Amino acid sequence: MPVLENFEKEHSSERLHQLNDALESGMFVQVRAMLNQLPAADVAHMLESTPPKERKLLWRLVDSEREGEVLQFLNEDLLKAFAEEMAPAELAAATANLDTDDLADILGDLPDKVTQEVLASMGVQDRTRIEQALKHPEDTAGGLMNTDTIAIRPAVTIEVVLRYLRMQKAIPKSTDSIYVVDTHDILIGTVHLSTLITSQPDQMVEEVVDEEIKAIPASLPDTDVASLFKRHDLISAPVVDDEGKLLGRITVDDVLDVIIEDAEHSLMSMAGLDENDDTFAPVFTSAKRRALWLGINLITVITAASFIGIFEKNIQAIATLAVLLPIVASMGGVAGTQSLTLVIRGMSIGHISSNNFRWLVFKELGVSFLNGTLWALIIGLCAYFWYANTGSYASHAMGLGLSVGGAMLINLIAGTVFGAILPMILTKMEIDPALSGGVILTTVTDLIGFLSVLGLATIFIV
Repeated sequence: MPVLENFEKEHSSERLHQLNDALESGMFVQVRAMLNQLPAADVAHMLESTPPKERKLLWRLVDSEREGEVLQFLNEDLLKAFAEEMAPAELAAATANLDTDDLADILGDLPDKVTQEVLASMGVQDRTRIEQALKHPEDTAGGLMNTDTIAIRPAVTIEVVLRYLRMQKAIPKSTDSIYVVDTHDILIGTVHLSTLITSQPDQMVEEVVDEEIKAIPASLPDTDVASLFKRHDLISAPVVDDEGKLLGRITVDDVLDVIIEDAEHSLMSMAGLDENDDTFAPVFTSAKRRALWLGINLITVITAASFIGIFEKNIQAIATLAVLLPIVASMGGVAGTQSLTLVIRGMSIGHISSNNFRWLVFKELGVSFLNGTLWALIIGLCAYFWYANTGSYASHAMGLGLSVGGAMLINLIAGTVFGAILPMILTKMEIDPALSGGVILTTVTDLIGFLSVLGLATIFIV
């Protein structure tokens, strides 16, 4: 896999270099030919990898009949920028051949006014289909599903079903099963394609239907959908409403998108960024988005600094305390981040619930006590022997060792336990723990670390 991944990166970089060279040379006919020979996903990658001026030119060179295919692979910023420049009728025509879920994703990312204009320019059948898809939130099974399914009745023979399939020009991609429904479209079960091929033609569908189906409620969060697909090795799964009526299906390629988006979200959220942020966005746009996160961080730093000010006299009396403060705060932050990451991951894949959360907290408490004791002894002894041989602080060596060692134990325990419970607290408050957990945790471990060192120093030294 690493070899394939490196090949893809090198190949993509080479194609981008060739396109840029052709653009600079004014060879627009060649650029158009190169662009429109690439798969739509690769064209979108090229556009996202190009600065604003060049990407606008590249977009104009994409054939109009391919614009819809390319739009579905663009990040949200670029999608809005290009789609809003297109007339509603033009956008509707460009996206006419897309799957329902892909088109719903595109329209869901656009302003409501633009979406309504595009819908108004569609035919009645297409508009009804898309409006049904847009009723479901984007991050649910209903938002992921595609309405392009094959459904059959139980009281027909295998031969009739096979004849029907042959009459179709094509079957939906990633089709591994056909869904069996009653006259009210209530899902009864599934019939695998392999079963259709190997069964006797005169057998009835009701004889071979698999009723132990893993139907997915339309309201199920997309992360839970991904967990179901992973756990049961699914290729596709039916989506039903509260009454069990078949609405559509989800395929493994939809789930793969969810997994990638979640991974990008977790990575970008650590820096307070959005996974859809455009790498080559204008300076002002990027600065505006990052300013809020920097402001929040400044507030937390000022808060921590104000607590240090309470012990200003102690620091003036023993200046070496200022050297030890970052050590304790950093170790507590790292321990807390380990616990925070573990719990966020466990929650995202469905391992953690209210039933086992208490056990996990006590487990993390035990881990933090063992690690805290180990590193408290090490840093305490290091501080003692370091300053015992320093003339100005030799008399305070024992107090310094006890202060930094005790603070290390306190902060590692506090950071680990708080890192474990913070995601659950934030989730109940409907706040994304991946986005805000790191900042809150860092503030807490800094405060506890500073207060522990300076407080213990007040007892043992001053």
